[in-house]
Amino acid sequence: MISAVLLAYREEESLKLLFPRLIPVLDSLNEEYEIIVVDTNKPTDNTAAVCKEYGARYVNQDDPGFGGAYRKGISVIKGDKMLVLDSDGSHDPKFIPDIYNKFIEGYDVVIGSRYTKGGKTEDAVTSRIMSHILNGVFRLVTGVKAKDLSTNFRIYRADVLHEIKLTSVNYDVLEEVLLLMKIKIGKSFKVGEIPITFNKRIAGESKRRLIPFIMSYLKTMFRLIGIRIRG
Repeated sequence: MISAVLLAYREEESLKLLFPRLIPVLDSLNEEYEIIVVDTNKPTDNTAAVCKEYGARYVNQDDPGFGGAYRKGISVIKGDKMLVLDSDGSHDPKFIPDIYNKFIEGYDVVIGSRYTKGGKTEDAVTSRIMSHILNGVFRLVTGVKAKDLSTNFRIYRADVLHEIKLTSVNYDVLEEVLLLMKIKIGKSFKVGEIPITFNKRIAGESKRRLIPFIMSYLKTMFRLIGIRIRG
C-alpha cells in the first residue's frame, strides 16, 4: 500500500489544483493507496475542507516545523511505502510512476532528482548555486551517494522509517532521514534517483526563510557528522 503524504502550510489553493492531478496518477499504479495531508497544529485556512472534498485524510502536526510535520506523517501512515511530495505543486505527479517503478525494483528510497542526468529546476540562479553547495557538503557528511539530497520528492520503505528517530526541526530532516536509514540498513542500503523537473509553485508564496534555513543546516551538519561517527 502506498501512503502519499503532503505537508501543508496555508496550501488550500495549491491543493485544489494538485489533487485533480495527483489522484489519477495514483489510480494508474494499480495499488491500494491513501492520501494524507499534514497541516499545522492550528489551521490557518480551509485545507481540511479541501481534503474532505477529495477524500484525503487530514491530520495536524504536534511538533513544530517542517521536521515536525515529517515525523507526524510517518507516524500516521498505513502503507508499506511512503511517497512524499510538496503540496505547492512544484513536484509534478506525472513523475510518480517512474519513481514508483524504480522503487519496486528493490530500492530502500528513490528520489525525484533535479540534478541527476535529465533533471531540471525552475529555481532562481542563486537558489541553484546554494542548493548545489548544500548537496555537495551533505554528500560528504552523510556518505549517501545521491545528487539531490535536499528535495522532498521521494518514496521510502515505511518499515525502516518507523524504526529510526528523526529530531530535525526544519528542512534538514531531508538529509537526516537518509543518513539514519543508511545507518539502520547498513551496507545493503540502496538509494536511487529519477530525473524530474522542479516547477515553480502553482499558488501562494514560499514559506522558506533564508537566514533560519542556513542556520538550521549549519547546526545539522555538525550533528549529522556526530551521528555518522557514532553509527
